[in-house]
Amino acid sequence: MRGADQQQNHIFSYLSPEARVRKDHPLRVIRTMVDEILTQLSRRFDTMYARVGRPSIAPEKLLRAQMLQMLYSIRSERLLMEELDYNLLFRWFVGLNADDEVWDATVFTKNRDRLLEADVAKEFLAHVVEQARARGLTSDEHFTVDGTLLEAWAGAKSFQPRDKKQPPPDDPGNPTVNFHGERRSNETHESKTDTESLLARKGEGKESKLSYNGNLLVENRNGLIVDAEVFQANGTAERDAALIMLEKLPGTKPVTVGGDKGFDTRDFVKECRNLRVTPHVAQNHARRGGSAIDGRTTRHTGYAVSQRKRKRIEECFGWLKTIALMRKVRHRGVCKVDWIFTFACAAYNLVRLRNLAAAVPAV
Repeated sequence: MRGADQQQNHIFSYLSPEARVRKDHPLRVIRTMVDEILTQLSRRFDTMYARVGRPSIAPEKLLRAQMLQMLYSIRSERLLMEELDYNLLFRWFVGLNADDEVWDATVFTKNRDRLLEADVAKEFLAHVVEQARARGLTSDEHFTVDGTLLEAWAGAKSFQPRDKKQPPPDDPGNPTVNFHGERRSNETHESKTDTESLLARKGEGKESKLSYNGNLLVENRNGLIVDAEVFQANGTAERDAALIMLEKLPGTKPVTVGGDKGFDTRDFVKECRNLRVTPHVAQNHARRGGSAIDGRTTRHTGYAVSQRKRKRIEECFGWLKTIALMRKVRHRGVCKVDWIFTFACAAYNLVRLRNLAAAVPAV
């Protein structure tokens, strides 16, 4: 018998979002881990808000919504609010009932900015790493460092001379600019849209773009991100960020760190050894003066293992740029880009932890 195509909406609904999400959905494990971290951050949230006044959006809901944006590659807050309005899975994850009103995109962004001004992302990532460490999933001896360029939210036309006054544009929305014959560099030019971004390129023969430098410290056991830093793309940012992240490692016993040829400099190797870190970086014999490390380091089997393991950091960068949409960041300024990049690293770790838990059968 053919069913009737009835379009009448029901007046009442007796199903909650919890009942609509299947028991084995991947987000359930992630939601459990996120809720545990948010409970630990509750006192931190108390210090960020006044005790009187009109209640704002709960920071827990803000961070859960931000996590969804990373996990599902949602390109903007406005689209995120639209998805929250009709997606019961998203409502369940954030903590909204089926009939709760969704926030305006501008209100959500204004409330989110309060979290961007605090070190919430750093603390969130630290708690995720602590969860992994408690499960024995991280190494405390062997690490890998690397960096990548994050394209800034600024166009090439905004890169203009610092002191020279420009004539009024013919089209304020999309002016005509002729770069032919003009030498442009970070010393003489700056972006009028994002003044902290710098012109950089990935290598010889590549085009230069306004960018930031995103850096990761990854442990070698399961490829989990231990720390993240965003610097200006000034040419030495990768080595500077690596030393800062290595210095923050807990404990006093010696560790090893793998890296590509860009880290094979005498200054970096010397500073690593001062920190009791053995540099297992790839040798760059083409550099003037030769490689900074010799057979005393490369003869050990651990060096070959570090060189094999260090390639896994590219998986982190691939996920961050493809899924979390970090290839071209949508925030301006080092501080905000660092916040959103660090929170995306926490999202990657949560997905990785969920996959590692699923790979190990329950006893």
